[in-house]
Amino acid sequence: MRRAGGEGDIRLVELVKRFGDAVAVNGIDLHVPPGEFFTLLGPSGCGKTTTLRLIAGFERPTEGKILLDGSDMSRTPPHKRRVNTVFQSYALFPHKSVADNVAFGLRYQRATKAEVKRRVDEALALVRMGDFAHRRPTQLSGGQQQRIALARALVLEPPVLLLDEPLGALDARLRIDLQVELKRIQEQLEVTFIYVTHDQDEALTMSDRVAVMRGGEIEQCAEPRELYEAPTSAFVANFLGASNLVSVLVAESNGGGARLGLGSFGLRADTCALAAGADAVAMIRPENVRLEEHGAAGENRVPGMVEEVVYLGFHQEVRVRLATGTLVKVDVPNEDGAVEREQGDPVSVHMPSKHLRVLAADDAVPAAPTTAAVEQVPAA
Repeated sequence: MRRAGGEGDIRLVELVKRFGDAVAVNGIDLHVPPGEFFTLLGPSGCGKTTTLRLIAGFERPTEGKILLDGSDMSRTPPHKRRVNTVFQSYALFPHKSVADNVAFGLRYQRATKAEVKRRVDEALALVRMGDFAHRRPTQLSGGQQQRIALARALVLEPPVLLLDEPLGALDARLRIDLQVELKRIQEQLEVTFIYVTHDQDEALTMSDRVAVMRGGEIEQCAEPRELYEAPTSAFVANFLGASNLVSVLVAESNGGGARLGLGSFGLRADTCALAAGADAVAMIRPENVRLEEHGAAGENRVPGMVEEVVYLGFHQEVRVRLATGTLVKVDVPNEDGAVEREQGDPVSVHMPSKHLRVLAADDAVPAAPTTAAVEQVPAA
């Protein structure tokens, strides 16, 4: 199939969409360069699907511009935009063969019969469905139908492909397999993919960049590794990957590191951009927390009690209630010689300073624990 060849540059300029008094998209400025796999990630109602529908032309912006390769298409109808959309529902014609489903859109491009066959064969080969050309959609599995829906969009050779949670109806194992396939296809064709999902694993697996949305705005936009390791807000930290958010007070900040107050305990963070006296949260990923024997001495260690141990195959999630009342999750690999923890075990929780990230407190912070929960934890 034809490669995009540098086409597919998308720019959103102060994009706003209102539905009556409700603001679904609130002044988004965004640039997606040609050939990028870009993901809009966020909870339901954050504006990600509305943004995609604006780019597709199914909604008209209240304000702002949508530029494709420099041309404003804000008022261009969907069928005249050089973008195609793949939805969660496959919308295949049950009475047509797989090949006829894929070829459906080509009837409007005045392609010859030989050209149609060539492009359909190439599209089916790309999604590894060439042997199924003469079957009907009802004879295919859900994953196979999703591949056909993708081939039907790609056969039109659009410079931009929009994908609205296309894997949402599939089982977990198949979703993982198709994530790899989607990334392979995107890299092979060098087409701009704009992908909408609420699944953090999909975003981390496939994307070149991810925009985490909240309340119609982009909370943070960066490469997956930066979003995961260096979130700029508690909301992003809590939404993208598992995280522990511990309410703290910035006791001292020197422009780099900081001393943090956690009840009657102290923590140190290697980096902190907040001023002394600020209410904050210390964020640390479960895989970076260490469990040690109760009473272990040293910096950034807080006593706690094991509340629950959850077996997850190659690792366990140990949930520990700190002496301050905060619940902390710890990933413990299932390795030979690993210490087995049980409910009620007193432990020391080590949160290394290099893995602590200090963020401004907001409504993403969990509610404070009850007094009863605090009293159950043994003192240091």
